[in-house]
Amino acid sequence: MTDDMSPAERYALSRVRAAEQATALAPFREMYEFELDPFQIEACKALEAGKGVLVAAPTGSGKTIVGEFAVHLALTQGRKCFYTTPIKALSNQKYSDLVKRYGAAKVGLLTGDNSVNADAPVLVMTTEVLRNMLYAGSQALDGLGYVVMDEVHYLSDRFRGAVWEEVIIHLPDSVTLVSLSATVSNAEEFGDWLDTVRGDTEVIVSEHRPVPLWQHVLARRRMYDLFEEKNGPGGTPGTGRREVNPDLVRLARMENSRPFGGRDRRRGNLREADRERERRQRSRIWTPSRVEVIERLDAEGLLPAITFIFSRAGCEAAVQQCMYAGLRLNDTEARARVREIVEERTASIPDEDLHVLGYFEWLEGLERGIAAHHAGMLPTFKEVVEELFVKGLVKAVFATETLALGINMPARSVVLEKLVKWNGEQHADITPGEYTQLTGRAGRRGIDVEGHAVVLWQRAMDPGALAGLAGTRTYPLRSSFKPSYNMAVNLVSQFGRHRSRELLETSFAQFQADKSVVGISRQVQKNEEGLAGYREAVNCHLGDFEEYARLRRELKDRETELAKQGATQRRAAAAAALERLKPGDVIHVPTGKYAGLALVLDPGLPAGRTDRHRGPDPYDGPRPLVLTAERQVKRLAPIDFPVPVEALERMRIPKSFNARSPQSRRDLASALRTKAGHIVPDRHRKQRAEAADDTEISRLRTAIRAHPCHGCDEREDHARWAERYHRLLRDTRQLERRIEGRTNTIARTFDRICALLTDLGYLRADEVTEDGRRLARLYGELDLLASECLRDGVWDDLGPAELAACASALVYEARMADDAAPPKLPAGPAQAALGEMIRIWGRLDALEEAHRINQAEGVGQREPDLGFAWAAYRWAQGHGLDEVLRDIEMPAGDFVRWCKQLIDVLGQIAAAAPQGSPVARNARKAVDGLLRGVVAYSSVG
Repeated sequence: MTDDMSPAERYALSRVRAAEQATALAPFREMYEFELDPFQIEACKALEAGKGVLVAAPTGSGKTIVGEFAVHLALTQGRKCFYTTPIKALSNQKYSDLVKRYGAAKVGLLTGDNSVNADAPVLVMTTEVLRNMLYAGSQALDGLGYVVMDEVHYLSDRFRGAVWEEVIIHLPDSVTLVSLSATVSNAEEFGDWLDTVRGDTEVIVSEHRPVPLWQHVLARRRMYDLFEEKNGPGGTPGTGRREVNPDLVRLARMENSRPFGGRDRRRGNLREADRERERRQRSRIWTPSRVEVIERLDAEGLLPAITFIFSRAGCEAAVQQCMYAGLRLNDTEARARVREIVEERTASIPDEDLHVLGYFEWLEGLERGIAAHHAGMLPTFKEVVEELFVKGLVKAVFATETLALGINMPARSVVLEKLVKWNGEQHADITPGEYTQLTGRAGRRGIDVEGHAVVLWQRAMDPGALAGLAGTRTYPLRSSFKPSYNMAVNLVSQFGRHRSRELLETSFAQFQADKSVVGISRQVQKNEEGLAGYREAVNCHLGDFEEYARLRRELKDRETELAKQGATQRRAAAAAALERLKPGDVIHVPTGKYAGLALVLDPGLPAGRTDRHRGPDPYDGPRPLVLTAERQVKRLAPIDFPVPVEALERMRIPKSFNARSPQSRRDLASALRTKAGHIVPDRHRKQRAEAADDTEISRLRTAIRAHPCHGCDEREDHARWAERYHRLLRDTRQLERRIEGRTNTIARTFDRICALLTDLGYLRADEVTEDGRRLARLYGELDLLASECLRDGVWDDLGPAELAACASALVYEARMADDAAPPKLPAGPAQAALGEMIRIWGRLDALEEAHRINQAEGVGQREPDLGFAWAAYRWAQGHGLDEVLRDIEMPAGDFVRWCKQLIDVLGQIAAAAPQGSPVARNARKAVDGLLRGVVAYSSVG
């Protein structure tokens, strides 16, 4: 090619090549066996030019190459680079990758419970560790040149997202920031913010997937393509528009036209197998079983596959179903290799614990090439599954969605069983962003030519809606930043209150709020123009129609107010009746899911409530725990009692009754039906409406009839325009309040937090007191509660195991509301201390309410959860894993995770308490007591 060039062109080309060879990028590119993609080269060049970069690209596209180039630049320039990740597992994986490339001497690791080579020029760490270093002014920050924030889209996470923004805002200006994100639809907006707070930032967005993704729907015995390409006459394949496969549309139409018989109402009484058979008989369109799906994928060469099931129990059940069906995906050689790896990785686990952990069933599944992967598993077990999957020795993994956000574990195919998942409050459709994240696992770069996303057919599936999910490739990044007590004292300590306020105003949360105000202001202007037009239409020749319309509104508002008062009085009467209930009362639940005969086990008065959030609750009041005639133990809400309820009968509850035991429930429910099944409850009579006797309503009706406009022939037309005017005026005022509310929101919250901390003596103007300096060392949701407990000496007289029990209440949160009996607590000083912690929380709760700090908005202290106290106490005392897990009925993985978090908070307590004090000593002893057995050998790094 150069032969055709002129001497001048050849000279120019040689100069370009020489310039490229002189860059740091040239030797870096030679370290890889493959050519870098254009977006990677563009980002690396921007970095070398001294700019910060935001790289937004799909999962598996190789974003981390840019982060590794930042490491390369730092080492070349004799500076430091910190590589941050959202989770410890990713930190460990990145640490291993960098050690292989640069050697153990140059790379270190810092996570919550591990420190390896902390003085190395390249440090891999979790984002929280870097945040803590910034607040502490750590010397490790000296010479820092680059910070890589992997998975920066985590700043949308409502629990931990604020940490990312804290780091971005507080990093020294001399540090170049490399932000790596999944594909988000507002990357430019995020880039604009980074440009504002960090200086010149290049935004590089790549929509290209290195491995093409094919979308399918599996129904009956056939796999349908979700999309069909429509080419015009003579069109080139691959360039046409994509439409939903008409075969799928026909399938949906065919199923929707099939009437389902009355037997469907009784299906709750059928066994699972009968239900499956009946469904297949009624319809020729069925959802293949989990075993059929894996066999189908295996036959078509689409393994290894990850099947996402939004339930831990569902993942375990899927493995069992495959094993019962005799499914084997590994040959003899692979089985032997699996056993060898598993035995090597689990050699440190004592034999007695292996039985408790279900090791042998787990191993049998692995040898067959089948495994589950979810947060309830022991970390060691999850790591083994990941290793075997990457090596191709496990070919079918059934996982919860947490895998999509974690470790590098790509597959050839991804299967979605359902498009609905439980979000902690309700069953909701998965979002386009979640769908993209889940299916992003399909297609292994350098191994697969294409990846496959398979959605299983479900009744009432809409192919068009699925195509919308699959076609929407991106999701918006939304800030979850909120000031906290710990953040406030750390900021004031470093910058003073005024400068701290200014810093918080630069957060991405405030940046987004300010941008949204522009659109609202335009809407207000449009509304005001509309109001002027409506005012013209309301004019009446007989009189002031606005005055007449106001009288009509006042009448309507008064009638609504009286109706509400009546409802409030009825609720109060119902609540008063509930408060009179005692254990052993037989009642009739008037409405709701559990309507019918029930036995009161616990009246559930408000003092015993465990609500997680404050705020106006229209159904506040007693929440009785009952046993229904159908053998269910449920905590009912006041909404289940719209009318007062009275005891129909009394029954003795046996002392041996255990709400968790099916046999106990069955026996007591049978006695309940025998004792009171024949009693017919009294019907509640309706009372006369208060509006009938209200003098204000009579006055307004008289004034309306006497008004001149009441006799207008066009009265109702005018009234409609007046109603539109009033509605638009109300909406406009609401928009104006939103503008006011969105301006300086973060700073206002910070001011309220500072005011509360001043009242408690943690701040004194711009000065942080000794108590405040202690709070600065306590991180977590309940930082202020922990600080108050230390200040009040609540834990001074506790032993190590008792302190572990109390500290567990600061970190533990039950996965769902507990409908069973109250949690078991250790007796003696620990129980008294836990009670005192609840009282202190109540005092803080009232103080937060007085300062308008609202936990529903993510600010403030949730109520401590005592559900892990007994397990923490027993484990810290040295009891065996079998005993502890049996007591709390908790998966081993959850137990280990809560113990790790408890160890972390005990370390903070030891650091925050006065050195040499009993609390500091006992906190360290409690850590030693907890860090043993499964908890110790699950520590990674």
